[in-house]
Parts: sequence; C-alpha cells; structure tokens
Amino acid sequence: MRFLLVEDNAKLAAAISDRLILDGHVVDHAAEISVAEDYVSTSDYDMILLDIMLPDGDGRDFLSTHRSRQDETPVIVLTARSEVSDRVGVLDLGADDYITKPFDFSELEARCRAVWRRQSGGVTNAKRLGDLIFDSLAGTLKVGSTTVNLRNKELRLLEIFFGAPDVIFSKTKLVDRLFSYNEDVSENAIEVYVGRLRRHIASSSVQIITVRGLGYRLSLA
Repeated sequence: MRFLLVEDNAKLAAAISDRLILDGHVVDHAAEISVAEDYVSTSDYDMILLDIMLPDGDGRDFLSTHRSRQDETPVIVLTARSEVSDRVGVLDLGADDYITKPFDFSELEARCRAVWRRQSGGVTNAKRLGDLIFDSLAGTLKVGSTTVNLRNKELRLLEIFFGAPDVIFSKTKLVDRLFSYNEDVSENAIEVYVGRLRRHIASSSVQIITVRGLGYRLSLA
C-alpha cells in the first residue's frame, strides 16, 4: 500500500517508515499539516497514519477537513492521549481506528490490515479472480495448483490491479502508487514489473492487457 505518515517526531517517523518499507509498502512522510495537505492534493493514498499534536496545528483539524472533502481514504490516528473521550472524539471525526503511543509495530501493522480489510469489504486477505488466488499478506499468488512467491514491487502492483479489475491504470499513475516522492524512477520500471507479472500468470485465464496510449488493466481472458 501507499501510506502517508503525518508525524513530527523524527525518530518515530523513521522507525515507522523503515518498518513499512521493509514490508514492501511505499511511504511519504510529512512532519507538518501543510506538507500533508500538499501530498493529499497531488497523490492518492491507501492509508493515512495521523498524529494529533503537530507543529503547525491539530491533526484533528486535518482529519475533519479531509472528511469534509468526501475523501474516504482510511485514517488511523496515532495518539498519546489515553482518555476515552479523546479516542471517541477522533472516531466521531471520521478516523477508522486509533492506536495509543507507545505501541508495538506489530500491533500497528495488524490494525492497518484490519482497517484495509474493512475498507475493501473482505474478512480475509485472499482474493480470487478467475483461476488466480492472490494473498497480499502472505505475498503469494496461486495460479492453478502452482504457488508463486511475489517480490515486493510485483506484490504491490498486483495489489493495485486486483483492487480494481478492468480499470485502466496509466504508467504515471502506477509510478505514483508504487514509489515515494524521493525515489527517482522512470515509467520504464512499470514495464519491467508488468512483464514479470505477465510471466507469472501466463497459464491462467487472467491477463494484463495493454491499452494503447492509456495504460494497463487486469481482466479475464
């Protein structure tokens, strides 16, 4: 997934980013609300991790504004406040979940998975399309009786395609979803990862179709 992390504690932000990147996710970090606003105005995110007390304002104001735009991107609030009223307050503003600092990274990851399952309307990480079964958590793709272990970028690319079958994704859009702002990559990288996925699913009833001049879509043959 592509995460926006809004956290002004540099040490904590680095630790969270490193852990998510290690798991194959893409992370953009904003230490201030103004920077976070710039990010959400130019990119789409799968999840926002939001601190409350920030140098240029209150994260709850960012959350309220975010929801007033009818943006349904899942938001998990990172808070040092343990009072019930504080937790209820952020949920009423539109947060999907919260986690109280200090927290264990495994709990944060579990909460992210749980929120994402609810958002996608599922109770399991495994999704089926034709004769493919894709498990984003396990990082596996089952093609008939064969199980393929996916590399990080292959995994995230397939996650995008599986999340919206038959939707056309441009190379520019895929670069935006797969790489953070500080990664210098060209659109040719997308061709490489698409080629790898095509080899994995060559024997299946599902294809990654090139739509000339527009991009790629995942469809049943």
